[in-house]
Amino acid sequence: MKKLIDGKLSVATAIILSILVVGVASVCFIPERTALITGGKAIEPLYFGDKSGNSVSLMINVYEGAEVVEKMLDVFDEYGAKVTFFVGGCWADDNGELLVKMLERGHEIGNHGYFHKDHAKLSEEANREEIDANYALVKRLTGYEMKYFAPPSGSFSPTTLKVAEKLGYKTIMWTKDTIDWRDSDENKIISRATDNITAGDFVLAHPKEHTLSALPKILEIYEKMGLRAVTLSECINDKS
Repeated sequence: MKKLIDGKLSVATAIILSILVVGVASVCFIPERTALITGGKAIEPLYFGDKSGNSVSLMINVYEGAEVVEKMLDVFDEYGAKVTFFVGGCWADDNGELLVKMLERGHEIGNHGYFHKDHAKLSEEANREEIDANYALVKRLTGYEMKYFAPPSGSFSPTTLKVAEKLGYKTIMWTKDTIDWRDSDENKIISRATDNITAGDFVLAHPKEHTLSALPKILEIYEKMGLRAVTLSECINDKS
């Protein structure tokens, strides 16, 4: 009788342990930088768009370089390219007319925070303030409502993702990084923006003189490969 009871206890213990292991595993395998909101919905940033088409998206993060941005607009016009400019609020505050030019020439504006803070280290309230302050400014200057948020330096936390989601934003990262803020070698910029490029890729750049010089070659390579440089919303087929 004791053996029978011990056997039943062993089976019960094994079942309980199995349930615990599955439960722990399900938590451990949720990516650290994924947020869960009410109902268990996972929020993740976008690293690429539609892989089935022929579009790529150049994303220009802007906290400086108004003169370079002006010249970039001319290059994009020449090649029929459209891009998404992720602007910082403190920069946008001094460049309202340039924001309007971006929109008039068919480009898109995204939210890049107000003061280029490390969003991974910010509280929920501070995350909201950084994103909302930029939104209010751009809305006032242009009437445009941004719907994409790119965290400065690519730094975010689950809290950042939750706040952005609640404010109506998709959080955007990148597929390829030109690292043009660090390296001024034009050939490196071209290589990083074009090597193994595929449809749906997001290519990150900044308004630097060497990036401006590299743009024609980058866009020519895209054309030769049958790829179109389009806004982020077009690249991800966002109809909202």
